[in-house]
Amino acid sequence: MQTFVRIVDAGSLSSAASQMGTTQPTVSRRLQALERSLGLRLIQRSTHAMKLTEDGARCYERAKALLASWETLEADLRGASDEPEGTLRVVVPHAFGQQLLVEPLTEYLRRYPRVSVEWLLHDRAVDFIADGIDCAIHVGEVKDPSVVALRVAEVPRIVVAAPSVLNGAPPPSHPDELARLPWLSLRTFYRKELSLTHVETGEVQPITFHPRMSTDSLYALRSAALKGLGVCVGSAWVLHEDIRQGRLLHLVPPWRAAPLPMYLLYPYARFHPARLRKFVALMRELIPAALEVATHPGRPTRGRPA
Repeated sequence: MQTFVRIVDAGSLSSAASQMGTTQPTVSRRLQALERSLGLRLIQRSTHAMKLTEDGARCYERAKALLASWETLEADLRGASDEPEGTLRVVVPHAFGQQLLVEPLTEYLRRYPRVSVEWLLHDRAVDFIADGIDCAIHVGEVKDPSVVALRVAEVPRIVVAAPSVLNGAPPPSHPDELARLPWLSLRTFYRKELSLTHVETGEVQPITFHPRMSTDSLYALRSAALKGLGVCVGSAWVLHEDIRQGRLLHLVPPWRAAPLPMYLLYPYARFHPARLRKFVALMRELIPAALEVATHPGRPTRGRPA
């Protein structure tokens, strides 16, 4: 029955097999065994399509409720403090997942040795059901009302450029002067315009420009900035070392782009397994500290775990 629900959620036998870590023939045999047991055809299959029968649609809804009740019963019998186990599938933005969040992930795996994690890096919207995802770490506003969205941190953003971009001219002192320079865009968050806010006065200054290059990768944006292709706005944590080493200049320091919110996302459910509950609790604790350390290296961080 679990396999049947996964087939429907995934949209195909092959996708269900991939998510469950098994083979398509195994998934097919399980479906056939369930159909024989019930004496009903649940899914109509052709070479190119799969469709639930009327009985299959009824079975699917009842099966989901039955499996949820069973998971709740297991949790009650084992107790809320049961040791997390199994595989957790997490989607993380590329740059954050390759660098900033590896330390919190490592701490999670150290604490819970019976859990394994599939750490999937991409920046597109997550389809939790179709992709079999348990949790996502998302940067930017959340528009999907069907998921739990826990705000865990804010990502500071600053304006930078390589010294060669200024071509010997003095650094700009006001955002008005930035529009005259060549620009790079991180199209996930800005393309041809953005606003900067003065840290002390709260004054907001819009900027319009025509980027020489746009990308959806924070690392590609940084690399292009280092090559002197233009000015960009990026996450402070990924740029601070280049500024410290003099490879990039922090332009108009009193002005910042609006920080980006960071969320933990997961589907609504009556029951969540211990591996997900523990992951969410630990990430809420560790992500703000990891971001603070990466953005301000050397600054003491209150409450950071030893």
